[in-house]
Amino acid sequence: MASDQKFVDYVVDQIHDAGEITAVKMFGEYGIYSDGKIFGLICDNKLFVKPTDGGRVYLKNPVEAPPYPGAKNSFLVEELLEDSHRLSELVRITLRELPAPKTKNKKR
Repeated sequence: MASDQKFVDYVVDQIHDAGEITAVKMFGEYGIYSDGKIFGLICDNKLFVKPTDGGRVYLKNPVEAPPYPGAKNSFLVEELLEDSHRLSELVRITLRELPAPKTKNKKR
């Protein structure tokens, strides 16, 4: 089941304090980016954030689940969706630990 655009817009709005947040449609679901760096997915109207050590400490006991069949586990973020400040902080913590996006080589 594809995610609802209203849910995607809500999540993006809730994370507004963690950079320029964008949602990019991918295979019927959404990749979530901050300043061009992907940090999570929205699948089936659920937010999944890439797991990091800092995120694990911040969440204390994160729920982990695959965002789609065959995917690696991510943090399934449900309880923080209503708390924009805490959700944004999780994203900021996560972004600090993720590698910089790879630059694309332009073909000549």
